Amino acid sequence: MAVEKLIVDHIDTWTTALQTRSTAGRGSSGKIDLYGIKKLRELILELAVRGKLVPQDQNDEPASELLKRIAAEKAELVKQGKIKKPRPLPEISEEEKPFELPVGWEWTRLGFISNYGFCDKAEPEDVTSDTWILELEDIEKVTSKLLHKVTFAERPFKSSKNRFSQGDVLYGKLRPYLDKVIVANEPGVCTTEIIPITSYGNIYPEFLRLLLKAPNFIIYANSSTHGMNLPRLGTEKAQLAVVELAPIQEQLRIVSRVNKLMSLCDQLEQHSLTSLDAHQQLVETLLTTLTDSQNAEELAENWARISEHFDTLFTTEASIDALKQTILQLAVMGKLVPQDPNDEPASELLKRIAQEKAQLVKDGKMKKQKPLPPISDEEKPFEIPTNWEWVRFGTITTSRLGKMLDKAKNKGTPKKYIRNVNVQWDNIYIDDVNEMKFEDNELSEFILRNGDLLICEGGEPGRCAIWNKPGEFYFQKALHRVRTFCNIPEKILAIHLKNDSSNGRLANLFTGVTIKHLPGDKLQQYVIPLMPLNEQTNIIEKLNLLLDICDSLSKEIKSAQQTQLHLPDALTDAAIN
Repeated sequence: MAVEKLIVDHIDTWTTALQTRSTAGRGSSGKIDLYGIKKLRELILELAVRGKLVPQDQNDEPASELLKRIAAEKAELVKQGKIKKPRPLPEISEEEKPFELPVGWEWTRLGFISNYGFCDKAEPEDVTSDTWILELEDIEKVTSKLLHKVTFAERPFKSSKNRFSQGDVLYGKLRPYLDKVIVANEPGVCTTEIIPITSYGNIYPEFLRLLLKAPNFIIYANSSTHGMNLPRLGTEKAQLAVVELAPIQEQLRIVSRVNKLMSLCDQLEQHSLTSLDAHQQLVETLLTTLTDSQNAEELAENWARISEHFDTLFTTEASIDALKQTILQLAVMGKLVPQDPNDEPASELLKRIAQEKAQLVKDGKMKKQKPLPPISDEEKPFEIPTNWEWVRFGTITTSRLGKMLDKAKNKGTPKKYIRNVNVQWDNIYIDDVNEMKFEDNELSEFILRNGDLLICEGGEPGRCAIWNKPGEFYFQKALHRVRTFCNIPEKILAIHLKNDSSNGRLANLFTGVTIKHLPGDKLQQYVIPLMPLNEQTNIIEKLNLLLDICDSLSKEIKSAQQTQLHLPDALTDAAIN
């Protein structure tokens, strides 16, 4: 099957096989890895180095003659004193040949057909203000496109450098950058993590580049790296690498064909990224109409428009995430459940909270709190229903940080305690907990009770969970323990925190430059809307229902993605074998 036909006939397979990355990248599709197109690029390279990409021509000079010329060329260079006599490389065993090559091709070692490992160090006189300076960050992974081309004047660096010439193959020897390989279109210098390679026998540099990017070579290089912090491919291992050598004339045809097919992959990739971005922007625009709705009728109308196309809109994890965020936003704006005029207004709840706090102070069960500043209009990010109230977090809660881990005061009884790493969104993990000593007078102060809200003092803004584990546990200084007044559900606070973590409001409360954290006084002044107690219960029930549906949709999407990921693998295997 022609590769173009393989691409066109299965274009949906290549473009719909997606993986979710843990880190963001470009555009709203930045967390998406186009796995199908990545596999297609690998397939093109695999077919190229197996001699299956272009037809063989029996009139081509066989690669065996090219190897003879290379041997003669190297002997002459040794005779002229231009290179040192290379040490003999071992014969290639049958076990080292991973597949059958076409007639006219030969297996050889990288160290025989190139000067790998014998590049020149750049001297100070080699570098001027307009010298091209190349670093690994300038080369894009997978595609090996040159992202940045800068001169010494733009980015000077003092570390040792390798000098390269026009036509050299520049190879990134560090894992995970082993697929960063380009051909120099002019002389320059590069970091020592990039190896300039010159080939013998007029082997096309672009063909050598393909050999170094081929899946088999990548596998070999990955398995041959050494070092812990910065694993790298050693010179001897690289020289011993077994590579495929095509006749010179066929090399040129292969390079031309690969370039055309990779250009087609670029177009598919750009189309896919553009489509993903457009899809996500459409989703977010339509969801914004929900939060911007001025009344219940308008909200119902906007939701009807979305639900009519629900199966088309919510097809990716990113779109489900946007839907969950919108649901949270609707909840805290008073638009998720209908208002009940018979509910006791939040203003009355605030009065009862004030009475409860006064009684606790009178009974000596808590200290009198310092008055919190009034809330300005600038601190209110949106309109709320008439029976709701804007409040500061410290008005409706009492909070404190846990015990500092102080080895100097190593007294008391060892107790299990919770760290910030144990607290994740909506869950607390106790399979990995430590112990520290608590004195008797500290036990009641730092013990955790069911229903306590734990908020991480550092890390992701607002990350929190409600304590509901069996057993006796305490908590350390990296956590805020929050308790509410008048039976306000801690869950409603967690909803506010999760919503404002996503929209960025909580990040504004964090202080510090290198290590950011949330001080207790900033948490106390955090402004949130307070709804009637009955409505809080209704919101929590509705929110749990809707978020469970979203989670089910996410699982279905992930399951479908896993199925789609197998299809490019199957096509690739069929095409190769």
